[in-house]
Amino acid sequence: MVSHTRSKAPHTAIFFFILVSSLCCPSHAGWNGWDKELDWWQDTIVYQVYPASFQDSDGDGIGDLRGILSRLDYFVESGIKTFWVSPIFKSPMADLGYDVSDFESINNLFGNMEDFKELMKAVREKGLRILMDFVPNHTSNEHDWFIRSVRNETPYKDYYIWKNGRNQPDGSVLPPNNWLSLFGGSGWTFVPERGQYYYHQFSVKQPDLDFRNPKVREEMYDVLKYWLDLGVDGFRMDAVKHLMEDSSFNDETYIDPRGNHMSYLNMYHNLTTDWHETYDLIYEWRQFLDNYASNSSDTHTRIMLTEAYSSPYYLMLYYGNGTNTGAHSPFNFFLLQLSHESNATVYENLILEWIDNMPDDSWPNWVIGNHDNHRVATRLGEDMVDAMAMLSMLLPGTSVTYQGEELGQPDTLIRRDQIKDPNNNGLGVLDVRDPQRGPFLWNDSENAGFTSRKKPWEPIHPSYWKLNLESQKVNENSHFRIYQRLAALRKHVTIQKGTLTTHVLSEWVFAFVRRHADNDTYVVVINCGSEREVVVLRDEISRLPDYLEVVVPSLNSGYKIGDIVNPDALVDIRARLLVLRPKASVVLRSSFSRMPTPDDDGKSKKKNSSTSLQPLSTGALFFSALVLLLRLNMSWI
Repeated sequence: MVSHTRSKAPHTAIFFFILVSSLCCPSHAGWNGWDKELDWWQDTIVYQVYPASFQDSDGDGIGDLRGILSRLDYFVESGIKTFWVSPIFKSPMADLGYDVSDFESINNLFGNMEDFKELMKAVREKGLRILMDFVPNHTSNEHDWFIRSVRNETPYKDYYIWKNGRNQPDGSVLPPNNWLSLFGGSGWTFVPERGQYYYHQFSVKQPDLDFRNPKVREEMYDVLKYWLDLGVDGFRMDAVKHLMEDSSFNDETYIDPRGNHMSYLNMYHNLTTDWHETYDLIYEWRQFLDNYASNSSDTHTRIMLTEAYSSPYYLMLYYGNGTNTGAHSPFNFFLLQLSHESNATVYENLILEWIDNMPDDSWPNWVIGNHDNHRVATRLGEDMVDAMAMLSMLLPGTSVTYQGEELGQPDTLIRRDQIKDPNNNGLGVLDVRDPQRGPFLWNDSENAGFTSRKKPWEPIHPSYWKLNLESQKVNENSHFRIYQRLAALRKHVTIQKGTLTTHVLSEWVFAFVRRHADNDTYVVVINCGSEREVVVLRDEISRLPDYLEVVVPSLNSGYKIGDIVNPDALVDIRARLLVLRPKASVVLRSSFSRMPTPDDDGKSKKKNSSTSLQPLSTGALFFSALVLLLRLNMSWI
């Protein structure tokens, strides 16, 4: 429980306040732990590399494969074992690489196949894993398959979704139905040469593949095998909710029939997203990956992570359906919903919404940023950077980090004349995406060490001189150093396999606890509010000792590693209560490296008496209330 100020109410009122408050701060068990051996992908951090913005090696202002190669040691020293590379396939870059014109060639902006093979060799030598960003829903309209499909050539004529238009009484022709593109306008484009419309859920330059065609499925198996043979350890499957559509091609329903009929947000997309046949395709790909691993000389797991912004019901189907197994872990974007207005209950609900809905024996993951969403420091403020890292790294499951989040790098302010993403100004639902795609801040030299060219492809964040990695590495009190400590903490058995309980300690203070057998217990406490909070951790975390040690404090917490705090206001011990500044957070451990002394907090007895007016949890209610009343020396007891 938490309070902002000391109460001045009569003592009898305090007693009833304790009684009522104890019933308002329940704990929730959300994860029973993991009793199996962890596979390599379960205890790793998956780090997203956006190649154009990571490191430029040839001075053209655009990051590349050799740039990634030159920075592999950074992953090692950061505690990162796995990195995922956003698309590097050959592409005209109409959607910055998510429009593939050849799945088996490297985009010359990033290098060539020899560069990739050299990168793969170095990855293996350093004991790292690499995942490819795979874009199965569509190709570029410059892909050879599509060019031949336009010409009606066999077998490519049915590789894409082609339909005749709807003839009108006045002689005009309308698209086959009312389906829309996420990037604005109709989802159908007419090709005079073929005399038909093709379907595209995204840009007009990204025609959707028809996965009801067995030949298309075989083509995709060949693509997966091609990259697996080159040594990749798995794939992040892009935009999987859009893979299949209703084969009847009926119109979708408007949310508001009187509203804008060309607004993607004004439609129920139940016919074009999360279609039931999509899951069958995901299950087939999982079986393919498992078969590849079992028949390989190196039988380590090849993983599949899926990207879909969907409701929990549909997301959980990507794990499997009880009969068939799907993705190793569908990406969990729930924490991206947090804002500066989110209170502790929102934090808890978003976490439990994933944990409580997972199928048995499924493995969670936690995403706090990516190339399509504004950065943590921009969404929530720099003061919450460490708290979000604690959530992503210490909740049970795989942690996912977007490059630069470990530095607290904010979005870069982009002028309209600096926009590079051609789909920023579409009529669909997407916001401007350039700001979060800015170059990584390596040091305080010109262009932050990203490129030797005077003008990089995207502007460098103006605060590079203080936010850069090099300056944070030499400063023990920095976001990067905190990230390193959290990465090291992930190796502890409690974090890897322990149980999880969540606790709303007040409107603005959220905590979660990780336990494992007789090993250390870890308590993470986050003040997501804008006021100072005095925190009392009650018997809902009752098996804690009288002392808790701070092992990872946020930059803004005011605590140091090794500080000792008191979890209980009613126990007369030589340690102070936990006091959190606005937006501050700490990781506490049940064991400690030194015993507290009276000098740690000379006023602890007086402070504990006056701040003991905190709600108790139900289990210790009457005993604790009795102790309090005795201490207050009330005449009627």
